[in-house]
Amino acid sequence: MTDFSLATHQLKASYGDAQVLFGVDWEINAGEVVGVLGANGAGKSTFLKTITGFLSCPRTQVTLNGDDIGHLSAGDIVKQGITMVPEGRRLFPSMSVKENLQVGAFSKRPGRWTLESVYKLFPILKEKRDVPATSLSGGQQQMVAIGRALMSNPRILLCDEISLGLAPVIVKDIYDKLPELTEDGMSIVVVEQDVGLAQQCSDRLYCFQEGRIALAGVSSTLSRDEITQAYFGI
Repeated sequence: MTDFSLATHQLKASYGDAQVLFGVDWEINAGEVVGVLGANGAGKSTFLKTITGFLSCPRTQVTLNGDDIGHLSAGDIVKQGITMVPEGRRLFPSMSVKENLQVGAFSKRPGRWTLESVYKLFPILKEKRDVPATSLSGGQQQMVAIGRALMSNPRILLCDEISLGLAPVIVKDIYDKLPELTEDGMSIVVVEQDVGLAQQCSDRLYCFQEGRIALAGVSSTLSRDEITQAYFGI
């Protein structure tokens, strides 16, 4: 993959008359893992929904390689190589594991991610490929959701609370796969409430507080006190 950057510029977002984001400046570059932290209601999921075209914003407030993409639909955003693993997984209950994975390939973007490469990343999914996806364990369902997103061959993978509700050992197994995902230059955005997990797995961190960036910096240089203050606004 070639170098690229995704950025937001004074990004604002609202649900009707209720404004949620207030001028967010943010960026990610090729091969980076960027953590996005914040308590419930801080604006993290709204931020992802705006980037991915599920919420509208002025076209200039989201750019990919300097080109305005804020006006694009969710389907067109996927074609640009930006894909989200949604909170709660949102698998299709009437479809098998294999069929759920195949849905992710609708954009027909070229790249290394195919059924076989996803099965290599998560071998249990090959074993369970003909089983209804929602009959799997929570951790296995999360693997399906990640695999489905990878099938679109994204340049940027947005992960919204992928550790939510999973046992720590399963969370570790999933996060241990991140270096393998970025080895060809793909970038990953990790949205988390778990401060330690986000700091450990990321190159840089942004902390949201009430719809604004309260803290940003290199993950390894930020102290826990700095993050806690930004996280809780104290």
